[in-house]
Amino acid sequence: MRVRAAKGNAASTKGDGVSDEESAEPHHGTGHRARLRARLLGGGAEALADHEVIEYLLMLAIPRKDVKPLAKSLLARFGSLAGVLNADAKALALHPGMGETSAAALKIVALGARRLARAELSEAPVLASWQTLIDYLTIDMAHLTHERVRVLYLDTRNRLILDHLESEGALDEAAIHPRNVVKRALDVGAAALILVHNHPSGSPEPSRADIQITNRIAEAGRLLGIVVHDHVIVGRHGHTSLRAKGLV
Repeated sequence: MRVRAAKGNAASTKGDGVSDEESAEPHHGTGHRARLRARLLGGGAEALADHEVIEYLLMLAIPRKDVKPLAKSLLARFGSLAGVLNADAKALALHPGMGETSAAALKIVALGARRLARAELSEAPVLASWQTLIDYLTIDMAHLTHERVRVLYLDTRNRLILDHLESEGALDEAAIHPRNVVKRALDVGAAALILVHNHPSGSPEPSRADIQITNRIAEAGRLLGIVVHDHVIVGRHGHTSLRAKGLV
């Protein structure tokens, strides 16, 4: 009788603001969890499938529930492991079976990946570590649902001085002013810069506006000895370098 009463009370609390993750009933998947842990610790980068990576993270946040179906439903909704980890925190928390604790468990991984990639980027000249730069930008921007414009300011040895968030929104002169970009370069003592923005559509192909604003900034920089090395566009389907295309 006490078991029935406990279940009834747990179910009734959902209407009082308790999330599904907090009211999860116990399950007996300790053997499965131990096998996942052994594969994680003993294997390489591919030791776990994408849904198992999400499952393991959720296990830490929801220890008393079988979270494999939840992990698979997140993958189905957001499309990929990267899509899940980079999803909006509120959207994750409101997903059926989730909550703020579970959403935080996923978001901390994305935050850690960004910090790690940024640290690696800061250790060597950017132009000599191009793939590290692309990895960093892809982790940080490729899965955003809105446009973000950033400027990477470099010293005379092409080391990163400042990674500046210039604006959120479409790339045009309303969002990024050539004069402001060059002025900030002078303020921080930068010798060069790289423009970066993302395309939420997924395609990294540059638009006419992307090319025009890049050329305006490059021209403004030339007058004051600031070199625009490149403009990199990232998206879910890859990246594009305007310099590689001969457009800078």
